[in-house]
Amino acid sequence: MPDLALERRYPGPVAGVDEAGRGPWAGPVLAAAVILPPELPRFLADGLDDSKKLPPRRRERLFDSLAGCADVGIGAASVSEIDRHNILAATHLAMCRAVAALARAPSTALVDGNSTPPDLACGGVAVVRGDSLSLSIAAASIVAKVTRDRIMARLGRRYPAFGWERNAGYGTRQHSDGLAQAGVTRHHRRSFAPIARMLQASGNGAVRPPASGADGGRPEPGRGQHGPAAARAMTEHAG
Repeated sequence: MPDLALERRYPGPVAGVDEAGRGPWAGPVLAAAVILPPELPRFLADGLDDSKKLPPRRRERLFDSLAGCADVGIGAASVSEIDRHNILAATHLAMCRAVAALARAPSTALVDGNSTPPDLACGGVAVVRGDSLSLSIAAASIVAKVTRDRIMARLGRRYPAFGWERNAGYGTRQHSDGLAQAGVTRHHRRSFAPIARMLQASGNGAVRPPASGADGGRPEPGRGQHGPAAARAMTEHAG
C-alpha cells in the first residue's frame, strides 16, 4: 500500500503527479497534480491506491473526498496536440499544466513513471510504479482517471457507436466495430496505428459528426484547471 515516505524526503509542498489515457484510440490525455493536506482523513489514508486497483464506485468516493481537502490541479492535452507532438510529449504537457494549476506551487513533484516533464515548473522526481508507493501519486491517479472517464462518458453519449462510456476510448471490439460503422471522429487520434490504417484504407481523412448531427464545435480541454470544479468544467468542455 502507498504511504507518505517519499513525500517526507523533500521539504516544502510535495505534489504527486499522474496521468490517465495514454493508450486509448480517442480522447485527450489527462494529468492531475495533488498536494495532500498535513492531516489526511482516515478514509483517504486507508483507501488511496493505484486507481487501476480500485472499483469505480470507490474511485468516485475517494475523488469527492480529495476535492474537499486537497490542493488539486488538472491538466489535459488535446487529440490535436497528441497527433502533433506524440503521446509522451503530450502527456508531459498535460502534467506541466496540472502542476501549474495548483493553488500552491510545489517544491517537488513526484511523477509516476520513469521520466519527468522537461518543462516542469518545479523539481521533479520520477517514481516507477509510484501510484503503488506514494499516497500523493495514488491520489493524482484517481483524480486523473475519474476526470477522464467522465469526459469520455459524456462524449460517449454524443457518439454512441463506440461505447466510450464503457471503454474510455480504448481499442475494444465495440470501439473497432463502431469505427467500421460510423467512421473516424474528430476525437480520434489519427497518429495511432489503428486509426491511421483506417483512414489510409478509406482513402480520405473525413471526420464524422456526432449522431445528433450537431457537433457544437467546442475545443477539447487543453489547459490546467484548479479545484473541485475543474473536473466538471472539463467534462462540460467535451462534446
